Amino acid sequence: MTEPFRVGLVQMRCSPDPSENLAKAELKIREAASRGAQIVCLQELFRSQYFCREEDARLFDLAEEIPGPSTQALGSLARELKVVVVASLFERRGAGLYHNTAAILNNDGEIAGLYRKMHIPDDPLYFEKFYFTPGDLGFRNFETGVGRIGVLVCWDQWYPEGARISALGGANILFYPTAIGWHPSEKAQYGAAQLDAWRTIQRAHAIANGIYIAAVNRVGFEGPPDRGLEFWGSSFVADPFGQVIAEASTDAEEVLVVECDPRRAEEVRRNWPFLRDRRIDAYQPILSRWLDR
Repeated sequence: MTEPFRVGLVQMRCSPDPSENLAKAELKIREAASRGAQIVCLQELFRSQYFCREEDARLFDLAEEIPGPSTQALGSLARELKVVVVASLFERRGAGLYHNTAAILNNDGEIAGLYRKMHIPDDPLYFEKFYFTPGDLGFRNFETGVGRIGVLVCWDQWYPEGARISALGGANILFYPTAIGWHPSEKAQYGAAQLDAWRTIQRAHAIANGIYIAAVNRVGFEGPPDRGLEFWGSSFVADPFGQVIAEASTDAEEVLVVECDPRRAEEVRRNWPFLRDRRIDAYQPILSRWLDR
């Protein structure tokens, strides 16, 4: 694809009611499409509040099969609006087997493919290993009606390997549906640095690979006052040289619509030819867990 395309990022608050969240997401997708978006990406696990703040087996009831209710509803909407939708879902693959999965719905309403989150965190209030089996589909790109895209999910943001593989596979843009925020007890001391690190690592992926990056986060406080998370929003799009060309606030629901031009990637890669100069003959050690001295 060589023509410019427009992406829509939906940054929203989530209620405890999955049906309410789906209805809100549908309205936001309609808004993005009305403003010219051709690809619309929703935040991570948009159908619920971020349930991984605690380990509770009852919360597996939030999961759904793919294809399932969400892909059916969003597929119909994608077909009606002629847009591509990236939807992050809690997938029930089988009894006792669950994934954190992004479904890519093409602009004909069909599922173009799935990406199952590869890197699964286990940190205070991010107890994802309790719920999710690591992805087994690898790092994939997807052919859509508006070009080739890559999709990774949240914790994948911190790993350069996934972004590089997507870039090498010819993606025009890499989407990161996200759920990340501040612990209340840490915000005053570390909050600004944490947000800056999150933004910086993704801008670095854009620069290193000469690719557009779109990160989509939620907003709002979820959970008890002393054990909840304040999601920091700040959804953004960076161009192939890492320049932030649009960014949402830290605390408000917003729909960003941004034009991306594949010719910008061509320009950047010609002048900063990082892919040309890779020493693929010398990178075998990166496949080791650790290099013993």
